[in-house]
Amino acid sequence: MGNIDTEKYEEFLQTHTNGHFMQSVKWAKVKSNWHNEIITVNDQQGNIIGSMSLLIRKLPFVKYTIMYSPRGPVCDMHDLETIKKLIDKAKEIAKKYKSYVLKLDPGIEKEDTEFARIARELKFRIKNDSKDFEGAQPRFVFRLDLRNKTEEDLMKSFHHKVRYNIRLAIRKGVEIRVGTKEDIPAFHKIMIETGIRDNFVVRNAEYFERMLDCLGPDHIRLFLAYYQGKLLAGTIAILYGNKCWYLYGASSNQHRNVMPNYLLQWTMIKWALENNCDIYDFRGVSGNLDENHPLYGLYRFKKGFGGKFTEFIGELDYVFNPLIYIMVEKSEALYRKLRRRLFVIRNSMERGKNHGNE
Repeated sequence: MGNIDTEKYEEFLQTHTNGHFMQSVKWAKVKSNWHNEIITVNDQQGNIIGSMSLLIRKLPFVKYTIMYSPRGPVCDMHDLETIKKLIDKAKEIAKKYKSYVLKLDPGIEKEDTEFARIARELKFRIKNDSKDFEGAQPRFVFRLDLRNKTEEDLMKSFHHKVRYNIRLAIRKGVEIRVGTKEDIPAFHKIMIETGIRDNFVVRNAEYFERMLDCLGPDHIRLFLAYYQGKLLAGTIAILYGNKCWYLYGASSNQHRNVMPNYLLQWTMIKWALENNCDIYDFRGVSGNLDENHPLYGLYRFKKGFGGKFTEFIGELDYVFNPLIYIMVEKSEALYRKLRRRLFVIRNSMERGKNHGNE
């Protein structure tokens, strides 16, 4: 990571409007299979005015690497000079690691045409064609503004069915507990159940344990919902700077009628409010708003909490090696589809085998 003052860097991230937990040193430790380099731009007084945490990983079978800065850079996104300095520093690091591309996905709304102009001027390729979860980070999210709001204000802003379901869960005796590392295996079990049901790949249990180790105790919470002593659902929320993110959620196929997911969301929102967050981010939804779309239910669930449907600019690629870039881009989408399919088949077979042995 070079000679970086970690404390000063983390303070910059947590106080900057565009700060994000994925730019922190703590998150780089979670992504332990990537090498981490951090670059900064300072003003004349030595204060950081721009930064990027770069995650670098070697591609299989070739000598090249991919360079990725999740939700980076952190700076005034209309400051062309600072952004250019960060990119120039990234170019030098790219030479060292033989990176074929620098990928960014800043949390900048699509309506910000000034930043889009800057990105094009700096020769970035802007990828925002897909409306589903094709990028590394979601392009469509719901964000709830918590500024100057009380719990009562927020509850009133929710759709009446959301209010009803939160109260139903409480009335039925759903209990929310804060989990620890020892609870990860049970959480992971229902995470796999969710992945099979909703057709997405689930990370291994060790990844979630590492998240708690690296971001705990200040920045992360594992929330677990129990009903009649049985674990029904769980979520992971991250609090960093002035924002809180709902990062992962899992739910059992059993007792869905007692609405544990609604009470979990309300608990996380209250945690964000208690910590003076400005924004609660529900994270990804599909940009396809067709009611027949398989992900429409997720959109409707998050919409009910009254957040703003937000579209970010998309994925930005700064290409260092055009030939390798074309080859990787063509194979990446196919790989993701195959990986999802194999995950569902393999875990469905394992669950069937385990049920047969019970």
